[in-house]
Amino acid sequence: MKKIIVAIDGFSSCGKSTMAKKLAQETGYIYVDTGAMYRAVSLFCIRNNWMTDTNIDQESIKKNIESIHLEFKQNNIGKTEIFLNGENVENEIRTLEVANGASRISTLGFVRRELVRQQQLMGIEKGIVMDGRDIGTVVFPEAELKIFLTASPEIRAKRRYDELKVQGTNIKFEDVFENVKERDERDQNRVESPLRKADDAIIIDNSSLSPEDQQTLLMNLFVQKTA
Repeated sequence: MKKIIVAIDGFSSCGKSTMAKKLAQETGYIYVDTGAMYRAVSLFCIRNNWMTDTNIDQESIKKNIESIHLEFKQNNIGKTEIFLNGENVENEIRTLEVANGASRISTLGFVRRELVRQQQLMGIEKGIVMDGRDIGTVVFPEAELKIFLTASPEIRAKRRYDELKVQGTNIKFEDVFENVKERDERDQNRVESPLRKADDAIIIDNSSLSPEDQQTLLMNLFVQKTA
């Protein structure tokens, strides 16, 4: 069975990461969460006071972007976690503040170019599953299997809201819904690598799909491409 690159793109809170992680586990592929990479950069900027709710210090970020080293490691139960300059930040990057910052940071061309460079290095040997916003269009336009995942904004907001509540975050659904819409607007209209479906990507709308049906569909597509 030949090794391929699987690129999963789509809107925020569609379950791209969950889909990609499960496929990687089932196939023995390496999972790369590009959204986590942008969140890690967002966290780095917030920690250094280079980004607030109203301002981004682009000069400071640009000056230090090459000092940000990101890698993925598996923990003792097989879960892939992200490390920022050697520090495990898997939990710290999952807040709404960091997620919103990641969407803003991703509009900066020099940030995207550096992370694309790191992502492409991770895929040299193939055998990877990578999810994000521009994997099939910019990072790996030659990927053998491209998926574009979508769902209605209301359903995506509800999923995100439930996830935050489980984590103990006290937040209103309306705030999460507005955040989802704001991220969609930024992702689709940014100048640098806007979110769009690759011409040869397969659309999966999981608004009404069960996780089991979705994964069965994805695995069937994977088998077709690797046969």
